[in-house]
Amino acid sequence: MTECESAVATRVVRWQQLHGRSHLPWQQTRDPYRVWLSEIMLQQTQVGTVLDYYVRFLERFPDVSSLAKASPDEVLALWSGLGYYSRARNLHRCAQQIVAEHGGSFPSSAQTLATLPGIGRSTAGAIAAFCFGERAPILDANVRRVLTRLLGFGDDLAIAANERKLWELASTLLPQIDLHHSMPRYTQGMMDLGAMVCLPRKPQCGQCPLHSCCKAGLQGDPENYPFKTRKVLRKSESWWLLIQRDSTERVWLHRRPSRGIWAGLHCLPVFPERQALMDRIPQEMVPGILEMPAVLHVLTHRDLHLHPVQVGATRLPLLSEEDGGWFERAQWQQLGLPAPVRKLLEEVA
Repeated sequence: MTECESAVATRVVRWQQLHGRSHLPWQQTRDPYRVWLSEIMLQQTQVGTVLDYYVRFLERFPDVSSLAKASPDEVLALWSGLGYYSRARNLHRCAQQIVAEHGGSFPSSAQTLATLPGIGRSTAGAIAAFCFGERAPILDANVRRVLTRLLGFGDDLAIAANERKLWELASTLLPQIDLHHSMPRYTQGMMDLGAMVCLPRKPQCGQCPLHSCCKAGLQGDPENYPFKTRKVLRKSESWWLLIQRDSTERVWLHRRPSRGIWAGLHCLPVFPERQALMDRIPQEMVPGILEMPAVLHVLTHRDLHLHPVQVGATRLPLLSEEDGGWFERAQWQQLGLPAPVRKLLEEVA
């Protein structure tokens, strides 16, 4: 390790104390439940979006035991609109496992934490560092960017061996002393540098405490890091959504399959093409059909073009009772619904 690299932890800890973020609610605690919840919510989601969800979630489920006792629908309903719903399902499973196998207490080591549902190595490292002062690295997108630029690490991170190598290098830079204090500061500092200074485009190198040591900065090409060749191709799909209500204004919903988009959520019936939906509608109801404007819903790797179709009120469902059921407004408002479906129902109900 170079002299510069040996000073990284000290510089990051000092910078975080003076310039880093300290106002976020999950930064005021070492309660692993609250730190874990924030880490899961923050995966691929902006801080500004997470804040309100975090507060509401804690109001309803103040500890891991209350979350473990909840029904899946309760959890998904509170998560509705936050996206990446597998996080909510894993959150619930993880809480149940912590209660059942660990007596309701979070394990203190990153290695054990990483065995729990929905907790990967980076999230495990964050919980262990923040709450227990363990000397455990993290490697989320922001920290990966900081480290690859700092070290001039240009190996292709699409290759697993190179990712493992970066993990090893991240471990060597961690603080060595006063871990109870330094590990939370260092971990938060690396996150803050990636979020506030070492930006994907136009990094603010002059404000970085690691600028004099940063190989990419000295080379003048920080935006070339990190390097990863594998690209995920975006796909586009069109879905036709059937909005059917009965004479009492109840709406027909069904639960999505356990795998795939919106897995496990309640949803309007989905058809892959317009004709497939029209084939389900009796001829006498066709004059009452209202085809609403299409809505574009953007997912991480997919564009969903949603085509809502309303039919007139009827007492009989157009789909099998096994596929779903009627829900009053007060009922569907408490269900886990995809954000565009919830918005659509609010508009038409």
